[in-house]
Amino acid sequence: MLTVERERTVDTTPEDRRLHAVVIGSGFGGLAAAVRLGARGYRVTVLERLGALGGRAGVYRQDGFTFDAGPTIVTAPFLFEELWRLCGREMSDDVILRAVDPFYRLVFDDGETIDCHADTEAMRREVARIAPRDLAGYDRFMARSRQICAIGFEALGHVPFMSLAQMARQAPSLLRLGGASSVFGLVSRYVKDPRLRVALSFHPLFVGGNPFDTTAVYCLISYLERRWGVHFAMGGTGALVRGLADLIKGQGGALRRHADVGEIIVENGQARGVRLRSGETIAAEIVVSNADAAYTYRHLIPVQFRKRWTDERIDGAKYSMSLFVWYFGTRRQYPQVGHHTILLGPRYRGLLDDIFNAKVLAPDMSLYLHRPTATDPSLAPSGCDGFYVLSPVPHLDAAIDWTMQAEPYRRAIERRLSQTLLPGLESEIVTSRVTTPEDFKDQYCSIKGAAFSLAPTLFQSAWFRPNNRSEDIKGLFLVGAGVQPGAGIPGVLSSARMLDVLVPDAAAPV
Repeated sequence: MLTVERERTVDTTPEDRRLHAVVIGSGFGGLAAAVRLGARGYRVTVLERLGALGGRAGVYRQDGFTFDAGPTIVTAPFLFEELWRLCGREMSDDVILRAVDPFYRLVFDDGETIDCHADTEAMRREVARIAPRDLAGYDRFMARSRQICAIGFEALGHVPFMSLAQMARQAPSLLRLGGASSVFGLVSRYVKDPRLRVALSFHPLFVGGNPFDTTAVYCLISYLERRWGVHFAMGGTGALVRGLADLIKGQGGALRRHADVGEIIVENGQARGVRLRSGETIAAEIVVSNADAAYTYRHLIPVQFRKRWTDERIDGAKYSMSLFVWYFGTRRQYPQVGHHTILLGPRYRGLLDDIFNAKVLAPDMSLYLHRPTATDPSLAPSGCDGFYVLSPVPHLDAAIDWTMQAEPYRRAIERRLSQTLLPGLESEIVTSRVTTPEDFKDQYCSIKGAAFSLAPTLFQSAWFRPNNRSEDIKGLFLVGAGVQPGAGIPGVLSSARMLDVLVPDAAAPV
């Protein structure tokens, strides 16, 4: 039996005279924005259209198993820790993050493996084992990744680009570091072994990008992982959602579930609140949308109030791939499988071309297998294992009928796992559910069912990406994967961090 994790609704009192901020959506971006606004003196109401908080970071409970719906990797824990400290608390009192090492294992189609280690020397030994002639090139690449991270994430990751001129001032630094290249192109300058090129270039898939056309700024992820590590929240990623919700309650904020926003109210060019599909209106001095950025502009704001993000521009944008996700539990355990495994198919560039360009469902696949019970056995019944396996697939521009294809595709993934990492899997499954691109569209209001909103291409990054402060409507702000700086937990939390410089203090006129 399936149950969905729920959060108690807390309402602020009518006597609360603080300026009111409404946050649409309770993903990590929305929850982080609510905490930051609460710390700035706003009365905050978070509106979630679903029955549970978290958005893509929601939780499924099924047959004694706990499944995190989406993100599973925490790579910049200080961004969470900062939110707790804004409330005068320590995150470690509420949520325990455990380092995962190795970060993940890559398993190639020929059976060769690469373990990606936290320790620099252990990683260098792994590179020397796989491609000894590339060791010096690997060292140079990591030095370049560190430089890109220092500028692209540490210096600029929380800085909103509000004008083309502002972006142009930073462009020379990023271009010198290879920003005009693709991730794969920059990696290929340093290493020649095809397996190592895959190991150093696949990271854009974590944020919805094709390594062959995602700007090389995303090479920063290689160093970001090394700098802060890869962590997992004990109790699952949902523990972070619950912790953030508690912070908002402690600030006197309200969390409303089943509150489906149908329109952002605009008067004289100013956001004045929201209207729910139920007909209820909620007045506010500012509105923050954590809904998909393209959906926000396309469906929540009347066309007459939009000059930059017109229907034509939204429809013509390039969107990330989608995902097919299978959650399952087994009656036995697979102790030989680590927490994160990337099982690669026989093709790399060709498969990505099928997903991003041809938009066809390829017969082969590359998979990300998440086994959280390797770190936290409490997420499954005793003696069992819980998993989810993720396959990148085209978004809904593809001519794929998921009502017909979902089960055959799930069975194909099951066979692949049974033949490789999880022998005998077919007879060990005790619970199962899937998420398709249609679910991303219907459940998360994602345009084209894209799993990560706008693709992180060069001309959809920085100023070219939707700004965190609406260009057209005063008092409207946006956070989440589809706005600056981009997708992934660090990017989403950084988008909320930008509100500190964009939103006036509650005591100031809005």
